[in-house]
Amino acid sequence: MSLDYGNLCSVILKQYFGEVVQIVGDCLFVANWRTLYNIVKTTKLTRREVCKALAVLFKYHLVSFRTSNFNPNVAEYLLNRDEVLYVVRYARYVHRMQMEYGNIGSFICEEILHNGSQTGTSLMLKYLADANEKEKIETVRDIFVRMIRANYLIKLPKLVQAERSETVAVPKLHIDVDDLFNPPNIDLSLLAKIRTGVIPLSHAGDSDTLWQINFSRFHQDFRDSVMIGAIERKMGSSAAECFQYILKQMYERTDPWQRQISNPFTVAEIKQLLVKNSKNFDLMTNLEQYITLIADDSLGFIRKIGEMGSGQYVVDLSQAFEELTLCCIENIITERFGSKASRIFRVVRMKKYIEQEDLQKEAMIPAKEAKLLSYNLFQEQFLQIKSIRKPGGGGAAAKAFFLFHLKHLQIVTMLLDICYKALYNDITRSNYEKVEHKRLIDKSQKLDSIVATMKERGESEDYIAEILETLTPPEREILEKVKNRIKILSKAELTIDDNIFLLQMYIHHCSHLPTAASAAK
Repeated sequence: MSLDYGNLCSVILKQYFGEVVQIVGDCLFVANWRTLYNIVKTTKLTRREVCKALAVLFKYHLVSFRTSNFNPNVAEYLLNRDEVLYVVRYARYVHRMQMEYGNIGSFICEEILHNGSQTGTSLMLKYLADANEKEKIETVRDIFVRMIRANYLIKLPKLVQAERSETVAVPKLHIDVDDLFNPPNIDLSLLAKIRTGVIPLSHAGDSDTLWQINFSRFHQDFRDSVMIGAIERKMGSSAAECFQYILKQMYERTDPWQRQISNPFTVAEIKQLLVKNSKNFDLMTNLEQYITLIADDSLGFIRKIGEMGSGQYVVDLSQAFEELTLCCIENIITERFGSKASRIFRVVRMKKYIEQEDLQKEAMIPAKEAKLLSYNLFQEQFLQIKSIRKPGGGGAAAKAFFLFHLKHLQIVTMLLDICYKALYNDITRSNYEKVEHKRLIDKSQKLDSIVATMKERGESEDYIAEILETLTPPEREILEKVKNRIKILSKAELTIDDNIFLLQMYIHHCSHLPTAASAAK
């Protein structure tokens, strides 16, 4: 992990969990596994403070532990570095559940994210207690079970009970793979008694079964949205819906995080799926034409491999994210260096290896300008140079060919570091604005709550206006500017995270390096 990613993790931990957790997180980030003694010695914190910080990190699944290889009575701790970044995406997870399951789904997701993990009974009781509208217990339970069966929630492992004769210093957790998405049996009559206070919550049938968010499933949805959105922008909504059903069929027989090519599917299978679920008559009538259109497109999301079942195809995830990522890189180059530099990048990408003289001819750019732009791209590591000695040329530089070429993985890794740094700067600046103008923000919020209370009491508009005048015009102007800046920074944070996600998907599907996507599985 890079230094920029370390700084980003540090500022995220400080913003959401406080300074002590940040210090412990920084200590764990720079090493693989550390014991409690080692953390206390390195951070100069008290043992009590370190234990509390580790408890917080463990509660939110940001730390793992294991028995030490050197001493079976000592535990070692590891920071789950990839999952620290997921904290920034919490709002996106909640919004996804709002779109899929409504208010109940978003509440369940938000409650689990806020607490780290929850039992099913506890979640349902909290929703029924907080909901303004009277919801049926059956409705809440059904949505909770649907979220589990759709793999949005995953069961936490349970403590392995040691034998009486055995003393275990470091606890062990275990869960069968088949039990990860097995919904609990919730007794509604017992739930009603717990709700009325007749029976304590500890007597619930699932009191020992905790659920957490399955980030891998959410990232699968985000990845699908990226591909579907690209097709919709280029080919229209019917083609996007067609690809959506292709992905649905793909998951029937393919691991969602398979790196490169899916298992085959046929047009006949997609047609059966459409008849059952779709109301798009145009898509059902012209299904083969839409699939051919997607397969023949330069994006290369799917490709034909046979004629069985009206045509046999595979989804090429590697090709899809290579094309999407290179389009993103071209947009970055256009923004930084202009359209001509982007044209040079495309020519090098198309030709694989090309000399300077041929490059300026192919790009149709004057020689001087082409040299300047290609040098700038080389300096910023978007282009690489490979030298090939001419036969019998000795070691002189003039006796060699110099070819421009691309190293895709190197460019993506560089851009990821830039994104981490940009996100760190964004969060730091946003926090600075909030701290610097804390008094004004608090005063404004207090006034808003007072005015809302006065309106409920039916106070006159003149009296309300008089109260609002306690915030002077200069203060209002400053406050408006601060709110606009924070809003812009929040939008920038979402955009940067979108780019980070796309680049991580490229690394997962187009290389053999471990990524956040594979770690989340």
